[in-house]
Amino acid sequence: MTRQIAFRMKIKPGAEQEYQKRHDEIWPELKSLLKNAGVVSYSIFLDRETSTLFAIQEVTGENGSQELGQEEIVQKWWSYMADIMDTNEDNSPVSIPLEKVFEL
Repeated sequence: MTRQIAFRMKIKPGAEQEYQKRHDEIWPELKSLLKNAGVVSYSIFLDRETSTLFAIQEVTGENGSQELGQEEIVQKWWSYMADIMDTNEDNSPVSIPLEKVFEL
């Protein structure tokens, strides 16, 4: 059985195209890690007016991508993305969990 996880993040204004480009070219080893960790589906939506990203993951098990920070490839990805996103001191994206309030 899968469950959904949703969260929001922010990119720096003007970084929308670069963010899209980097995700269009996501590293195969990162994709493999996500799939192997139980991330069945992962979508990210951009609100261009606020530079806010809304992410939704379908996962099997307890954790989603946000709990893979100990993995070397994830740390490299965070460093790669840090110049265009709001990040924490360890380069992880500032990620705010969202509460599901409706589902059809």
